[in-house]
Amino acid sequence: MIHQAVDPRAELTATFRDAMRRLAATVTIITAVNQTRHHGMTATAVTSLSMDPPSLLVCLNQRSLMHEIMLGARRFCVNVLHHDHAELSSAFAGALPPEKRFGLGAWEREADGLPWLRDAQAVLFCRRRAALPFGTHTIFIGEVIRASHREEIAPLVYENAVYCRTAPVALRQAA
Repeated sequence: MIHQAVDPRAELTATFRDAMRRLAATVTIITAVNQTRHHGMTATAVTSLSMDPPSLLVCLNQRSLMHEIMLGARRFCVNVLHHDHAELSSAFAGALPPEKRFGLGAWEREADGLPWLRDAQAVLFCRRRAALPFGTHTIFIGEVIRASHREEIAPLVYENAVYCRTAPVALRQAA
């Protein structure tokens, strides 16, 4: 009988990936500009950090073009997508090349060229305050300097490698 060694690290990586597929996440498009380029990319690794000061964090793969641009950017924008933005999310996730992505959607630009999505679920303009490398990614901390949102709450969610919508859960009343 031949015993094949199981690589515990590979097994953990696969199990971790499967576990993370069960973590539903709101879909965003992160946009940034540096001295020479503007760029946008779909991201779900975004979360609030603090209310005082209002801040959030964004995790980006160090091999991505967005990572390179964020390192040189003073500001960035987190565009929280509405559930009608699945096609836009896909385009910014790589279905379209970077130079064609802003051809889709209702994009506006700040005076410094920073793109933001006019019909997003919410828009958070951030000043980059810190960048902390860890493993294959960098955690970017942004201090929110301006925010806006739609009245309707209907974010685009990503779960188990597919786009989803949210729905309230009805709680049973105690008798």
